Amino acid sequence: MASQDWFEKDFYAILGVPKDADAAAIKKAYRKLAKQHHPDRNAGDAAAEQKFKDVGEAHAVLSDPKQRQEYDAVRSMAGGGARFRAGPGGAGASGFEDIFSAFGGAGGGGTRVRFGNGGGQYAAGGEDINDLLAQMFGGAGGAGGARGADPFGGTGFRASRGPRPGADVQARTTLSFRDAVEGSTVTLSTAEGRRITTKIPAGVRDGQKIRLRGKGAEGDPGAPKGDLILTVTVEKHPVFGRDGDHLTVDLPVTFAEAALGATVPVPTLDGSSVRVKVAPGTPSGRVLRVKGRGVAGRHGTGDLLARVQVVVPQRLSDEARRAVETLRDAEAGADPRASLFQQAAT
Repeated sequence: MASQDWFEKDFYAILGVPKDADAAAIKKAYRKLAKQHHPDRNAGDAAAEQKFKDVGEAHAVLSDPKQRQEYDAVRSMAGGGARFRAGPGGAGASGFEDIFSAFGGAGGGGTRVRFGNGGGQYAAGGEDINDLLAQMFGGAGGAGGARGADPFGGTGFRASRGPRPGADVQARTTLSFRDAVEGSTVTLSTAEGRRITTKIPAGVRDGQKIRLRGKGAEGDPGAPKGDLILTVTVEKHPVFGRDGDHLTVDLPVTFAEAALGATVPVPTLDGSSVRVKVAPGTPSGRVLRVKGRGVAGRHGTGDLLARVQVVVPQRLSDEARRAVETLRDAEAGADPRASLFQQAAT
């Protein structure tokens, strides 16, 4: 933005803060307005987009103590408003050129300042606006200074807004259950044809979003890249499930093992097995816990939870049938559903 635009734009009014607002008030007002008018929230709204740019320009100047001081000085010279009329006017209506008359002569006989299309250059016989402002603010302007130099520390009278970082990019990937638990390295293809190789941390969950810093779109020269927001889909496993950082598995046991007790093997995700003790009289649904054989997470490693499933035989030999009938006769007076009906009646 050209410094002569500082005469036209009231940055304090744009941000809605008083001229004596401190840095915290300016920052708070900027964040509120930038969020309100952000293009992502106002797609296709040209007015909101322009407002977003104006708010950014205002914040860039007022948040920099040096630029703010120079801006206030320039605005005070013009009475806080735009005064760009060339040529004489009525009382109280002197033009922008009159501000600089002291640098080339007094009153109507002084140097006449006229803006042209040359970015700071103007009609033959006039002086460069850059040189005049450089003299006013102690720069190296005048006859010995570089023409076009910006006394505010930039070039072409532009307030520095800084290069814009790249935009964030959304992507999806699908992992096997094992890769999600143990971690994996994946290669992604972007819409622009780029290939991105990145490491997925161990313990990622189905539907989890991972932010990969600097893997997004390119920004302005010298600005950082955006981020890649990666949504992970985890495939189902035929044996294992997850409960937070715990692995779960259904553990089939025979009626005899559940009734009499036994020590049985349980598979683990790494392909090995561990042995667990099934206490006598263990019912279906009871969970047996194996410490430290779950998912490695930020807060430690979870457990392996084996849920007992008593298997009812589909076919019985004659000997097995007689044994079951003997057990039935021995428990003839027991009703396992008695408490169920009592509770249902309450």
